[in-house]
Amino acid sequence: MTNLRRWKIPESFYDVFESPIGPLYLIITKKKLSGIKFKNPEVILQRGKAPQLIKRELREYFEKGLEKFSQKIILIEGTDFDKKVWLALREIPFGEIRTYKWLAEKVGKPTAFRAVGQSLSRNPIPIVLPCHRIIESDGSIGGYSGGIDIKRRLLDIEYYLSQGKMQYSIDVGLAN
Repeated sequence: MTNLRRWKIPESFYDVFESPIGPLYLIITKKKLSGIKFKNPEVILQRGKAPQLIKRELREYFEKGLEKFSQKIILIEGTDFDKKVWLALREIPFGEIRTYKWLAEKVGKPTAFRAVGQSLSRNPIPIVLPCHRIIESDGSIGGYSGGIDIKRRLLDIEYYLSQGKMQYSIDVGLAN
């Protein structure tokens, strides 16, 4: 018998966004994005309508390589260290990767790369806080809360979209 976490989050609901990597369950709290889950949330939530902004931005991310999300977020769980790690992820450019070691140094704890990895495993808002862009120092892919296959697909999507943007900027540059 599995012991699933079930609780009620006040002023929260979920909506589903159909993405190229499968359904994303968007959790909204107080009109802000508080979670993205790859499976139906293990919390008791009613279904509602997510703000159009997050759905539009996710669509643009997957189709056109949106680099920055403007949807307001709220971090309702995690330690201060976790939140520092999660927010530092926004500094990694679209289509690029960094290592756990780099992130540990970024948050001022250069030897805490394992703690950084644990923190990333609890990231409540993957994609928007792009923990998929973190890999091992030896170049191996590392873990991901949504599974390694989803991490690879996100990295591939970003790589090919960023290459397309580079090609477009080269072509436009040649036209001038």
